[in-house]
Amino acid sequence: MSTLGSPLALRGGTTLRNRIVKAAMEEQLAGPGQQPDGRLEALYRRWGEGGAGLLLTGHVMIDRRAVAQPGDVVLDEASDLEPFRRWAAAAGDTPVWMQINHPGRIVLRDTGATALAPSAVPLDVGGLSRLYPAPRPMTEADLRTVIDRFAQTARLAQQAGFPGVEVHAAHGYLLSQFLSPLANRRDDAWGGPLRNRARLLLETVEAVRDRTGPGFGVAVKLNSADFQRGGFAIDDARQVVDWLSGSVDFVELSGGNIESLTRPLRPADERTLAREAYLIDLAGRLVDETAAPLMLTGGIRRREIAERVVERGFALAGVATALAQRPDVPLRWLAGEDAPVEPPCSLIRSKPVRAAAVQAAITGRLQSIGGGRDTPPRPPAVALLVDRYRRSRHLARYRRDRAAR
Repeated sequence: MSTLGSPLALRGGTTLRNRIVKAAMEEQLAGPGQQPDGRLEALYRRWGEGGAGLLLTGHVMIDRRAVAQPGDVVLDEASDLEPFRRWAAAAGDTPVWMQINHPGRIVLRDTGATALAPSAVPLDVGGLSRLYPAPRPMTEADLRTVIDRFAQTARLAQQAGFPGVEVHAAHGYLLSQFLSPLANRRDDAWGGPLRNRARLLLETVEAVRDRTGPGFGVAVKLNSADFQRGGFAIDDARQVVDWLSGSVDFVELSGGNIESLTRPLRPADERTLAREAYLIDLAGRLVDETAAPLMLTGGIRRREIAERVVERGFALAGVATALAQRPDVPLRWLAGEDAPVEPPCSLIRSKPVRAAAVQAAITGRLQSIGGGRDTPPRPPAVALLVDRYRRSRHLARYRRDRAAR
């Protein structure tokens, strides 16, 4: 058996049949009331048949007043758990863990959401900055409410049949904002030294553990680095992983955020491991120094690279874009095929727009599979136009639902 095909027993009680994990991607497939519907069931059924050891959902929001996109699923006290039960069961015997998230200041102005943040530091995404409202610094009451909402969403996920959750503390969302000295300029017990900046994440994980109890899996998604000068860096990640190691089943390492606009790039040299698994050199520094099992996500698009990630000492290899394009790629890799998958690419000159177009192509592919069409990905520029139209429909429904509540 290859290292990729070996089972892994997690501390929470889940045993994974292999080391390939479907990492979170933005599905934007919420139905009415921000609930999951049949499209998500169909998508996860397909992935369940594809051979991965674990499926992580796209981020599920803990507060319907603050969503990153109007097509995001929300799980809170107002949710009907029945659609979530069907989603949790859709992948058969492949475990599905729910990624839970709060966007913080990454909310678009047209949603009408209040942008919460550690400090009044606006997003800097160039010409697109005007699309995001000025954030409001969080009060002590806000912080306690967010911790409680993370714990409540985890408890509801457990009740719906999800055997675990992943707390999203990467990519510039709220928990990641608190970790960053660029976004977090507080001078109280929630800012300043790293321990204070990590307090919201650590107390959130503790609350999730307390509310769900033994036997339930808890993971954290963390940046190995923000890729911003003066931001959250590799030495910070090492310390935070150390603090988390006694509380979580694994830590997923990724990198970048909306401001750095880091994306897996098409490598100039297909033989270069560092360009295909673009975080391995950076995140690999943590493998020999931390007790928590680590999962690496980013740029893994063929079997040889996934194998090398596990051989390097990572417990799990997280695969995203490749599984959007070919849902059965884990079965192919486990059967010994290299089965490389090329990512969408675009020649759009603007870096933010190019990143959005590539993301739209990936999201469109997921929506195609969920809708039973399974059509090839659209060219990114076309996908972006389709995505804008689809988003406008989601936005209208989200606004109606908010007004009704």
